[in-house]
Order: sequence, then structure tokens, then C-alpha cells
Amino acid sequence: MRLRTNIILILAVVNIVGCKKNTTELNSTTKKESIVRYAKGFSLEKYQGFSILTVKNPWPNAAKTYKYILKEKKTILPDSLLGATIVNIPVQRIVVTSTTHIPSLEMLGVENSLVGFPNLNYISSKKVRARIAIGKVKELGSNQSLNTEAVIDLQPDVIIGYGVDKSNPTLENLEKSGLKVLFNGDWNEETPLGKAEWIKFFGAIYGKQKLSESVFTIIEKEYLNTVELAKKAKKTPAVLAGDMFQDKWYLPKGTSWGSQLLNQAKGNYLWSASTGTGSLALSFETVFDKAKDAEIWITSGQFKSLAEMKKANPHYEQFVAFKTKKVYSFVRKEKNGGILYYELAPNRPDLVIKDIVKILHPELLPDHRLYFFEQLK
Repeated sequence: MRLRTNIILILAVVNIVGCKKNTTELNSTTKKESIVRYAKGFSLEKYQGFSILTVKNPWPNAAKTYKYILKEKKTILPDSLLGATIVNIPVQRIVVTSTTHIPSLEMLGVENSLVGFPNLNYISSKKVRARIAIGKVKELGSNQSLNTEAVIDLQPDVIIGYGVDKSNPTLENLEKSGLKVLFNGDWNEETPLGKAEWIKFFGAIYGKQKLSESVFTIIEKEYLNTVELAKKAKKTPAVLAGDMFQDKWYLPKGTSWGSQLLNQAKGNYLWSASTGTGSLALSFETVFDKAKDAEIWITSGQFKSLAEMKKANPHYEQFVAFKTKKVYSFVRKEKNGGILYYELAPNRPDLVIKDIVKILHPELLPDHRLYFFEQLK
């Protein structure tokens, strides 16, 4: 009887100790602080054998925070994490839904893991287009209405989704089918380096965190060095942006990504005092009154020549920048793909700001050749 009682007591102690260990394991495990410095939309905490990836703002005013556990092989997770979305890393097969995701895959050398994408015609990456040509990347429809059967047939390890709001029934259905969906909010970042830092999101899910940090550090250094160089400029030329679409002139708001780039390149963006991170929608008359004498005009990318602009709206030629042919546009387009700027620019703000400094202050970067932009003729 005493032996039985002792055994029960021992088992009880073991259970208590075991439960205590499971509930405190997360806190007692060696943790490195988040290596995210500029991005506001995600955080990344590294533990022994796993990481916690938290996405906080995948779309404007998102009320929910998404937590993903990135688990390495043979790792036993604390019980407190078992209710979260668990992704085994490194991932081998991936579906992404925005062209801005693709440069991260390419910079990390994992573009061959891409198995599907919605609307392949938008992709500019030469490496990915080569894989599309041989049938290695499947067409999946459109982002808001993915071909669920095609996605399920591909059996990706993860689907990287994005949304403009909380409603995306396609992604919800894919999750119900057992697939893992991770939200990416790179497009919702407000700063150039914040957008670029999302390469660390991909570095984490591929087990290439150190490489992603190294790549970002180079981008960061080149970007900040160019910002410092721009401070040496003797002039601050007035800059107009955007152009008419239907009956409105769309141009960046004052705290937007585009506005920050123009101002950090030491340009006087004429709407930099406005608030917000989206676009202003103004009448032609309002823009003309304020910007008719602007020295530089950076358009939206819908025109390839001054003649095209004049044909679309004869009043464009009334602007001084048009008369002096100081109009620039990001018209570079790869064969069978979309406009390169939309895909790569958010990931490479170092290249964008060098282009803008070259446009505004060519004497500061005499050897730089424009990468995204082109002066319209």
C-alpha cells in the first residue's frame, strides 16, 4: 500500500514539474530580440529551434494580429504555442500573391520554390519568367479570387497572401482545406526602408535569416549613403508628380513612400505638406495653379513619350517641366512581363533614391545610369 502511495506521489510530482516546464518553456528558452528595425507591420523573435513571426498590420486599420510559429525540424514546441499557425521551415514550395514578394525570393536564391502565382503576366523577374516558360509556375487566376482547385493541387507549404481589407474568402477557404496562409503587409509600410525590410519575413520562413539580414544591410547602407549625399546639393528643385486619370490628377500624399523619397533626395515636392500615405485626387486646375512652374515632373508611368502625354491631354504642354523636357517616368518593362518598378522598387529603395538624386542633382551621381526611370522624349 505504501509503495503504491509513493508511486502516486512520484507521478504527481513528475506531472506538476512537467506541466510547469511546458508553461514556462517559452520564457526560459534563449531568445534573441527582434531584428526588425524599420518595418512596423511585423516582428520576428528567434528562439532555440523556432521563431515567432507576428504580422500586425497586413492592411490599413487591421484589428487582428496574426502570429505564425516557424518550426525547425525535430523541435518540440511549448504547449502555449500549439494553437497558433505552425509552419515547418525551411519551406520548399510556395505560392505568393504579389509581385513585390518575388524580388525577396530572388535575392535569397529561392525563386525555384515558387510554384504558383495569380496573373503571371505581371511578373517581371527574368529568372521567374524562365520558369514560367517551362511550366514550373502555374497560373492561379487573380489575387481576390484564386483558383482554389489549382492551389490545392500544387500543395504548397505556404501561401503568402495580402489583402486590402479583412475580407478574403478565397484565402479563408484555402485555410479550411488545410493549407497554411501567411499574410504579408509590405505594401502597407510607410517608409522606404520599412518596405524593403520585409525580406526578413521571407528569410525567416526559408531558414535564411542571416542572409536576409545581410542583403538588407547592404540596401540600407546604400540608401542612407545616398540620402547623405543628397544633402550636399546646392539647389532644391520643385517637383511635380503624377498625372491625370479619367477626370482626376493623382499624386502622392505628403507622408507617403513616394513623397519621402522625393524629399530625402532633396527635392521640393510641392504637396509634401499634405497628410496621409495614399494618393491625393485633385482637379487639373488645382495642380496647374500650384505646379505649372515646377522644374521636374515625375509621371505615374502610363506614358512612354511626351507625344503620348500631349495626345492624352493637350494641356500638359502648358507646364514648364513639359516645355523643358524634364519629364521622367518609370516605363521600363521586361518582355512578357509587367512594369519593373512596381515589382522591384519597394524592395530596392537604394536604387530608387539613386535614380531620383540623379534626376534632381545629376552632378552628385555623374556615373549612375537610371535604373527604373527614363526621361521622356
